[in-house]
Amino acid sequence: MEANHTLQDIKQTVVLKAPIQKVWDTVSTSEGIALWFMPNDFQPKVGYEFHLQSPFGPSPCKVLEIDAPHRLSFAWDTDGWIVSFILKELGDAQTEFTIIHGGWKHPETILSKANEKSSVIRDRMEHGWTAIVHERLRKAVER
Repeated sequence: MEANHTLQDIKQTVVLKAPIQKVWDTVSTSEGIALWFMPNDFQPKVGYEFHLQSPFGPSPCKVLEIDAPHRLSFAWDTDGWIVSFILKELGDAQTEFTIIHGGWKHPETILSKANEKSSVIRDRMEHGWTAIVHERLRKAVER
């Protein structure tokens, strides 16, 4: 294993029975994000700094990219994570939603906030994202 080996991005894709604009409004507004992810003070402006209220306390975030209604990326917390939401219109009032959670460090790197190895946190987050995207986001947009 090379010294610069880093963990693979987490990637989850789900097809939602909702038009792209409805999904976009749910993943790109403060109220929408609070419905399925975490309480926050997000604003859809590039460079805007906001906080996600995580179980470990408030996580500082920064909006990196917005291309409505297809893509939104933000830096999450202080460990170099980048989260991207990618939306694709499928027609028939369906939207493909992909989340990519990247910026993972070497598997053995200790992430200070959680005081756990990067690999352990990634594993935990992957399970978390599965439930968040496949259950909570689906419920939020398909109601």
